[in-house]
Amino acid sequence: MARSFAHGDHSHTQKKVANRGGRTARDQARRTLSQNFMVDRQAVRRLTAAAGAHGLVIEPGAGEGVLTLALAETCDQVVAYEIDPLLAGRLTVRTRDDARIRVVRGDFLTARAPREPFAVVGNIPYSITSKIVDWCLGAPALTSATLVAQLEYVRKRTGDFGRWSALTVRTWPWFRWEMLGQVGREAFRPVPAVDSAILRIERRAETPDLPGYEAFVDYGFTGLGGSLDATMRLRHPAALVGE
Repeated sequence: MARSFAHGDHSHTQKKVANRGGRTARDQARRTLSQNFMVDRQAVRRLTAAAGAHGLVIEPGAGEGVLTLALAETCDQVVAYEIDPLLAGRLTVRTRDDARIRVVRGDFLTARAPREPFAVVGNIPYSITSKIVDWCLGAPALTSATLVAQLEYVRKRTGDFGRWSALTVRTWPWFRWEMLGQVGREAFRPVPAVDSAILRIERRAETPDLPGYEAFVDYGFTGLGGSLDATMRLRHPAALVGE
């Protein structure tokens, strides 16, 4: 059953800093590409532990390769995508003798998903979090995605605010969403303006065929009646939501 999980972008935000002529081209590139590299080794270990071992793992935004090398210790094959040509070149040279790692200079979002089972693990550019999550949800062979994302985004998707987002509920029959702890901003360089968290999206072992489920959920989130019970009664008068 074809499913669409498009949703709004909840991008990573940073404080604006006045440019007084001291910003280099590399600084500008990092800002444009939303590059905040994970430098804390403990945070890297937490992320790899949360991801688990896999035969094939794809890493969006490999950056300087700190996570790439760690993933190679627990996974058979790591395909690391990096859109920044300078960083991709450096990582290629650094890992050229490691058969476990393949560096791809290019945009992860344009990559064709593997047909064999695979996982996605990464400290992702927060400005394209929604697009990366959509890519993962749309990949038929994906088993799990373990991503470092903006804390607010992760809390929203995993119900940590005391309510669930429409995307989460829409995908519940097929995917499990979980927050696996926070990551402080001091774990990154440059230091971002917000804290982060580890988001785990795992495909369920059984994926039911539920015609009309997504439309049902979308209608429930319209808020037309002021509550879920009232909203559903507008279309289904006999519904006894919550009773």
